[in-house]
Amino acid sequence: MPRFSVIVPVFKVQGFLRECLDSVLGQSYTDLEVIAVDDRSPDGCPAILDGYAERDARVRVLHLPENVGLGRARNAGLAEASGDYVLFLDSDDRYTPGLLEAIDARLTAADEPDILVFDHVRTHWWGRGGRSEAADLLAAAGTDVVNVRESPQYLRLFLVAWNKAYRRDFFLEHGLRYAPGLYEDAPVTYRSMVLADRIVCLERIGVEYRQRRQGAITRTPGRRHFDIFPQYDGLFAFLEGCPELAWARPLLFERALDHMLFVLAREDRVRPADRPDFYREIRAFHARHLPEGFVPPEGWRGTEMRLLAAAPYASYAAARGLRELRRVAGGGGRKVTREVSRRAHRAWYAACSRRPLDPDLAVYSAFSHQGVLGDPAAIHAKARELAPRLRGVWVVREDAVAGLPPGTDFVTPGSRRFHEVMARATYWVNNVNWPGTLAKRPGSVHIQTHRGTPLKFMGADLLAKPGARYGVDVPKMLWRADRWDYSLVASRHAELAWERAYPCHFTSVRTGSPRNDVLVTAGPEATEAARARLGVPAGNTVVLYAPTRRDYRKGGHVDRIDLARFARDLGDGCTLVVRLHPSLAQGVARGMGLAELHRRGVLVDATDVPRAEDVLLAADALVTDYSSLMFDYALLDRPLVVHADDWGAFTASRGAYLDLMAEAPGHVTRSYAELAELFASGAWRDGESARLRRRFRERFCEFEDGLAAERVVRTLMLGEPMPGRAAGAGRVPSPAGPRSLPVAR
Repeated sequence: MPRFSVIVPVFKVQGFLRECLDSVLGQSYTDLEVIAVDDRSPDGCPAILDGYAERDARVRVLHLPENVGLGRARNAGLAEASGDYVLFLDSDDRYTPGLLEAIDARLTAADEPDILVFDHVRTHWWGRGGRSEAADLLAAAGTDVVNVRESPQYLRLFLVAWNKAYRRDFFLEHGLRYAPGLYEDAPVTYRSMVLADRIVCLERIGVEYRQRRQGAITRTPGRRHFDIFPQYDGLFAFLEGCPELAWARPLLFERALDHMLFVLAREDRVRPADRPDFYREIRAFHARHLPEGFVPPEGWRGTEMRLLAAAPYASYAAARGLRELRRVAGGGGRKVTREVSRRAHRAWYAACSRRPLDPDLAVYSAFSHQGVLGDPAAIHAKARELAPRLRGVWVVREDAVAGLPPGTDFVTPGSRRFHEVMARATYWVNNVNWPGTLAKRPGSVHIQTHRGTPLKFMGADLLAKPGARYGVDVPKMLWRADRWDYSLVASRHAELAWERAYPCHFTSVRTGSPRNDVLVTAGPEATEAARARLGVPAGNTVVLYAPTRRDYRKGGHVDRIDLARFARDLGDGCTLVVRLHPSLAQGVARGMGLAELHRRGVLVDATDVPRAEDVLLAADALVTDYSSLMFDYALLDRPLVVHADDWGAFTASRGAYLDLMAEAPGHVTRSYAELAELFASGAWRDGESARLRRRFRERFCEFEDGLAAERVVRTLMLGEPMPGRAAGAGRVPSPAGPRSLPVAR
């Protein structure tokens, strides 16, 4: 008996069917059966299914004698299922890699619950969407086992069959079956959720939910959407026969009305001519099933539910139209208010600009005002040490204020004090561009630190890469860069690249990267402290995987490595740490498995660690593709591996300032098999690896000597000569790894 039965009803999806089946059969967890139900599909689907069944014994095909629709096709597959758990997958959707392995682990840890619910992402024909509305609810559940009676908010999880794994015995015991017609998911979902004693959640995107441009039944307007009423009538008929579920009736009544009102408002479901009839059906349902003591929720939806009791459609439509009018008018009013506020602040900035510059005022920002971070933070710390008279003020977004170090003087963007500080500060230090509304005053000193040594094209070079510059106004970017006075560089490579990318009037200064001073000077104690902060077991070898974004994919995220497999293949005594590119931190990338693997202890997700330097210090080896972190990590003289399985696509879409394949800082792998073998054999830390990173460091880290922040403060802010090594002289060797590294098994 297999662990999982995946039931796939099939009808007119020949263009998507192979992708769907491959996503199931290619899972790392293989103890499964696929029951594909051919619902008398008139296209090439039956032949495709038969071909899969011939090649893979885990696939069974049921060819139905007549078309019965999605719900009954699922029922037919269920009758043949033999797995411990059943899952339903629509044949134009697909599973994400590693899903079934994660589900099995969660089910085992929770002692075989009745239902497991996981997340999804909508994949539109133009590209992948963002996080689902269920993501926060799934995250809040964590590893708890819940039930709806105690936690009714879980009734708000997405109303579909394919985001759940059902214990088969539970499903059969309660006679759960799908009815014919549209909205067949709703009664089964709600019945199962209120009947289940034990429900667990998996904060992981398990399904790529395809939003078809044409052909989706739920997005085709017509009378078929009236099917929603008999579906919910069936649910409430069931509830009336179960007095022990009386507690659930008010909850499900609210969810039913919410669903019906949602459908009524959708132009792609209910035609305008059908809306009066649809509304009357909602009112009739309301009258038939209104529970005693039902209280509508707060807000507009509650208002709609109250109108159902007495208001005819004309009154409801008038109320809805008035609400929409107020919303539009309110939005316009907010726009006017914002514009008035912006003009007032610009006037205040102009007024403050007539006052003298404050020679002791420096303003700092990093990563678009995300906090006290990066090179600006290192310069600020050194300025407080060497020149206490210099008063530093940080520009920080409101949502980042809570994470500031105690005692930080800060302003929020756009505030009155922000404009005053920007107008009076002599020193502006940033690793991105300042807003274009801020004019540079004569005598002010703008220091651009950048965010590392450039590998991929930046600035003006993006003009030759239309995909990479999508949404970027390059001329405006260069216009803002015209305010720079100094550009900090870590090597002559960086100097040439920045001057090419930003053809402006700044002076390149060979200081090194201030944030990297700690990497050059840190000893073993700093490494051990960084490892402890990440929760790495004592004595473990730490492998850091730091992928970058891809410009050839909308959203930037591309799964290059099965993280669970990589962590497993590294073996006992090794800890895999993952740090995503900052632009991917709030997208779907973590939901595709990273967050769930972190929670299970399979790996450590270090994406949210504020200082990248702390993560680099903890690592015994870095595996990356094309992240600029490689230039920083090279300072530690620890092994680097470049996993370059899509170098051609990356350079074609984004461009690169060097041939990384010819000048790599360590071994290069071009497939997962090569990467796994490199670590299994121990070659990742051999003599050739050391030779390659030494050559790489000599070229790309030549000005990094641990004195970069001091050099910036003394020479650019205090006007003093810099003691010690002159810019361009031989670099001070960085410390080697703190201990002898074991070979991963």
